[in-house]
Amino acid sequence: MTDTNTPSTWTNLSWQVKLAITILNHGFKLCRRSDGTINRQLMSFFDIKTPPSSHPIDGVKTSDVVLDASRNLFFRLFIPVATEGGGGNDKDVNVSMPIVFYFHGGGFTWISANSVSANKLCRWLSRELSAVIVSVNYRNSPEHRYPSQVEDGFDVVNFFEKNTNFEGFPRTADLKNCFIAGDSAGGNLAHHVAVKACETEFRNLNFVGIIVLQPFFGGEERTESEIKLVGAPFINVQGTDWMWSAFLPEGSDRDHPAANIFGSKSRDISGLKFPATMVVVGGFDPLKDWQKRYYEGLKGSGKEAYLIEYPNAFHAFYGMQELKESSMCVHEVREFMKKQVAKVKN
Repeated sequence: MTDTNTPSTWTNLSWQVKLAITILNHGFKLCRRSDGTINRQLMSFFDIKTPPSSHPIDGVKTSDVVLDASRNLFFRLFIPVATEGGGGNDKDVNVSMPIVFYFHGGGFTWISANSVSANKLCRWLSRELSAVIVSVNYRNSPEHRYPSQVEDGFDVVNFFEKNTNFEGFPRTADLKNCFIAGDSAGGNLAHHVAVKACETEFRNLNFVGIIVLQPFFGGEERTESEIKLVGAPFINVQGTDWMWSAFLPEGSDRDHPAANIFGSKSRDISGLKFPATMVVVGGFDPLKDWQKRYYEGLKGSGKEAYLIEYPNAFHAFYGMQELKESSMCVHEVREFMKKQVAKVKN
């Protein structure tokens, strides 16, 4: 790893966290076969799963709801609850809570809604945002290519349009204040599901905002950040090229609309009532130029968009709670959500 591409956020991590990340990165590389498939059995040693807990952990309880067992489509529900003892993070269970449909990262190819990393992040977000998090377990590629993941995500959204009285769903969840969010590859899916939602007339659900944390977008062109940020933590173009080849429809290049959102092949969204969007970018993320182009594309399409950049942040920094930038990011998300919810009330 080159010194110039090693951000302070990385050096500030504890050696235990850096070691765990390094092991995971090498593990994921070992699981990629030369024929474009993934060794799922080997992957299971690195991608550890965790069950839901009806007993609150860190002020949040969780449950799983299965929609279609044949494609392993389920969502994990994260609900913040009042804790005993009057701690500072107590939540008023009678206060209306927004709903966040969340799509985890993992390059479309690994990580699930019940993975330890996704579970930890969503639990933290649910508690800090005082929101009901619906973490979607979408199908992974290359076994299931685009648009399978978008179809799974929209099916979960549509489930809530038609079913809100299922066991475990809080009566204080506010269907009129819904957000679609995701990190990395999940940020990509959040966009596509949001577009699909904009094309659908909902009677019960109202989407007020989109939140994408370092979304995974790309194209055939090599951007300046992809070329210069060689050796940055977590990702490189060799890895992202492999992920695109595993995710996109057979025979497609990286300018496919699923990857290059505002490229020459993409659809025009200027006529859609697309919700206000918050785009989070890291200065040491090789994908940052594509993420900024996404923000610029939204603005150019006449949409309300906000760009939040952390100059010293690497890809997936938001998952490291010990970093100050991670807490700053959650604060920005909270303020964005408050702003959008206030619009609905007014």
